[in-house]
Amino acid sequence: MANKRILHISKYYPPYAGGIEYVCYKVVSSLPQFEHSVICFNDRPETVTDEYEGVRVVRVGTFANVKSQALSLSYLGRLRREIRSFRPHIIHFHAPNPLVSLYLLAVIPQETKLIVHYHAEILTAPVLYACYRFWEKKLFRRADAIVATSPNLMDEAVPLQSFRSKCCVVENTISTEELDLSASERPGVEKIRNEYGDKKIVLSFGRHVPYKGLEHLVAADASIRSDCEIVIGGTGPLTEKLRSSVRSPRVHFVGRIPDDELKYYLHAADVFAFPSVTRAEAFGVALAQAMYCGLPAVTFTIPASGVNYVSRGGETGIEVPNGDTQAFAAAIEKLLEDDGLREKMGKSGRARIERHFTIGTVREKIARIYETL
Repeated sequence: MANKRILHISKYYPPYAGGIEYVCYKVVSSLPQFEHSVICFNDRPETVTDEYEGVRVVRVGTFANVKSQALSLSYLGRLRREIRSFRPHIIHFHAPNPLVSLYLLAVIPQETKLIVHYHAEILTAPVLYACYRFWEKKLFRRADAIVATSPNLMDEAVPLQSFRSKCCVVENTISTEELDLSASERPGVEKIRNEYGDKKIVLSFGRHVPYKGLEHLVAADASIRSDCEIVIGGTGPLTEKLRSSVRSPRVHFVGRIPDDELKYYLHAADVFAFPSVTRAEAFGVALAQAMYCGLPAVTFTIPASGVNYVSRGGETGIEVPNGDTQAFAAAIEKLLEDDGLREKMGKSGRARIERHFTIGTVREKIARIYETL
């Protein structure tokens, strides 16, 4: 069928920044042969309809946010109207989004195909999830296809195991053009290296929340003998606690790194530390970005997470037992001291990202799903 209409349901949508939002945006923007519309939450009380890069976006007003779930009194009605007016052939639903999945089950037409894009398990609210689990199963039964972001998630996430026949893997993607460095941008890299005395840089960035495991990186500093600087980007509820635990002047908190400066930090660094410790880190876009820029990664082993699919231990970086701070420090030390190993793993990491996680590969997989439903 030519020009299929695809309705995307995401929590939010750009210019709002977030992992699920980024994936939804990349799918929409990379497949112009289909007709797209998006419905999502607004982070304010009012509902607005606008266009983002030529795509219609309905942003439904919210009045509260509980356990990462936005709450809205008008979403059900707006979703029903959007389905009736847009008449999608396929609804592409980005999960987890428990409340909206209930609304969707109530109003999706029988003839409309449903893709559930499963980004992660619900881990932060076990009591609420126990109440929702029955409806999640109904959602998966209604789905015509379930997309997991890594084989690890598909193979190990308990909620998917009864629906494996519907599952396929479509990796998350990164925008490589935003990370490529031109000759004229080299001074930006040199500026950062100069700021840290031209020493080797261990870089980490992301939200400062419990599952990111940044306390392990801060604690690892005491066991790293190499003369280096540890640069931690991002902010979050744990920022002040992490700052107060620092015992060394070589650990630097630089706040949120602006999008247009991120490439400078990545190309200035020598090692990427990614200390996430739970499967709430279902993929690791920051990890993929760092690998594309030639940085070998140090990661923990995390069951049912795509982290250890994105970076291959012993090939693109070093993987250590989960939560073992001493092993994490030793891995960083090894990469800092062994220039040949660092370069070899950095090249392997970039090649892996180019092979599996660029928009061209992902575009083909999503298009194939849309065309076959």
